[in-house]
Order: sequence, then C-alpha cells, then structure tokens
Amino acid sequence: MGKQFGELTLMKLSRSSASGYDLIGDIHGCAQALARLLKSMGYEHSRGSYRHPTRTVIFVGDIVDRGPRIREALHIVKDMVDQGQAEIVLGNHEYNAMCYCTESKDDRPQTFLREHNARNHRLIRETLEQFEEFGGEWSAFLSWFQQIPLFIEKENFRVVHACWDSAAIERFKAMSKDHCLTEKLLHTSAIENSFEGRLVDRLTRGTALDLPDGETILSKDGYVRTVFRTKFWGAGAKTYSDVIFQPDPLPSHLEDRPLTAIERQQLLSYAEDERPVFVGHYWMDGEPAPISSNVACLDYSAVKYGRLVAYRMDDEAVLDPNKFVWVDVARS
Repeated sequence: MGKQFGELTLMKLSRSSASGYDLIGDIHGCAQALARLLKSMGYEHSRGSYRHPTRTVIFVGDIVDRGPRIREALHIVKDMVDQGQAEIVLGNHEYNAMCYCTESKDDRPQTFLREHNARNHRLIRETLEQFEEFGGEWSAFLSWFQQIPLFIEKENFRVVHACWDSAAIERFKAMSKDHCLTEKLLHTSAIENSFEGRLVDRLTRGTALDLPDGETILSKDGYVRTVFRTKFWGAGAKTYSDVIFQPDPLPSHLEDRPLTAIERQQLLSYAEDERPVFVGHYWMDGEPAPISSNVACLDYSAVKYGRLVAYRMDDEAVLDPNKFVWVDVARS
C-alpha cells in the first residue's frame, strides 16, 4: 500500500541515500496541497524555493486552470525550476493558455491561436481572473511556458503529460534541440493537420478513437464528446472496452464492439521492456498504483477534491506500488 502523508508514517530518507526524483501529478492551482505534499516528502522552503538535500521534483504539467490558487502554484513550481530543484513538462493547459493569449499572424478568421469561444474561455477563466491584477506576471509566465519541454527522457525513465509516441518524439527532436515550442513552432502547431499540431495533441492530450455512428458521450463536466480516449500502451486489444482510458464510460452497448482493422492501426503500443513512463492528464481515482509494470499516471483529480499524487523514482526498472505517495485535497 502507498503512503498517505498526514495519516501514515512519513517515508524516512537517509541524508546519504542516492539522488532520486519525485514526480508530481496535475496541480491545477491546488497550491496548498502542493506545499503539504512537498513538506511531507522532506522538502523545505529556503533560499527562494522548496528544496531537498538529495532529490529533485519533476512536474508532469497542468499547473494552471480550474483551481483556487493558480498564481501561487505557478510561483512555487517556477521558483523550484529556476533554482534547479525541479523540472517540468508541458501540459495541455499550459499549451492552451499560450495559444489563447497569442495573437495569430496569418489570415485565419480568429484573432488568437486558440479561439475565444465560450468553452475555451471557461477552461482558462480562473487563471485569467486570478492574474487580472498581475498582468506583467502573467506575461512572464506565458513566456516561460515556451521554455518548458514537451517531454523529458532520463536514463531509466521518461515523462510526458499524456502519451509517449516514440516516432513523433524522434521526429520532433530534430526540430527542437531543447524539446520546447519556439514561437514559430507554437504558431505552426495551431495550423490544422500540421505535424506540430498533431504532435502537441498526441503528447499533451493522448490518443483517441472516434465514436461510431454518430454516438456521443456526455462528460461529467457537461461536455458532449464524439471521441473517447484510448490507451497508448499494450497490444492485442480486440474491443472498445480493451482500449478505453478515461473517466467517462462508453455507452454500454459499445463496450464489446470489436475494433476494426483501421481502428487498430490508429492505436499505439508501449512495450513492457521500455523504460518506465510517467504521465498525468487522465483524472484517475481510487488508490494510486501503476497502470502496468512500466506505465504510471499521477493525475488523481486533485482539483476535484481527489488526491495530489507523487511517485518517488530511484533506479527501479519495474514500478513499485509502495512508492506512490499523496495528500488528500480538502475543500477550503
């Protein structure tokens, strides 16, 4: 069983232990929970940021939107990155924020790279409201987002917000040495069917299949979906229920629907002998645990009063359920 800080015994760390990484899931403005989680893992705030004598944090993205203390959360995260105490990958909400706030340079009908419609505004509303009196800070954070890589690859593990697509990542490495979106790449990513756009969508939102025959799913937040999120790992799937990976269930009559040959071609796989990969994005619930021996999702719906989750990674090749730690996010 994993360790829930505040209720279970804190994992003791030796000062002489080998360096390791603490990977933290989607924060979405839950700054108080983030501070509690960091302190419980042995991080102390000193000299301008939270820091640990032997370990480094990696954030899986989605610091902004939805939550009550987005500005505070961004300062905690950026201060740690600036001080060399943390790394971070880009989440779809940081990407959306850049596009929403960046004016288009071409002849497209919308003024900004992300259309200012009701749904898009609803997603970023809390962020804009909390920075309403701090416009200079928000501009600085937007510039910083362009310095955040889409993925991180260490010797013994990988980190990406939603999906590891090896082929797309290898192609992107030749375009961006630091794996970040330059201003030019950001603008190109907003062009429909561009490689950059497909890459960002795949890495920050994951894989999906279209629902057949005009079927729809009404999500928990009231959004009508015409697609469903799918697993990017494993092989041998035969039906829709074998590949679905999202909190909103399929219509019951579609669960056993066989995958067509075309649909199977659209799926990815992540082999069991690949190094472990960490993602966020997917609104998990229940007790944190690995999805497979080398795939872990760290998003446990913190902003919806779930859990803010971390995994304490060292040099293991097989993920250990006992190395998940978390704090419950209280209503306040």
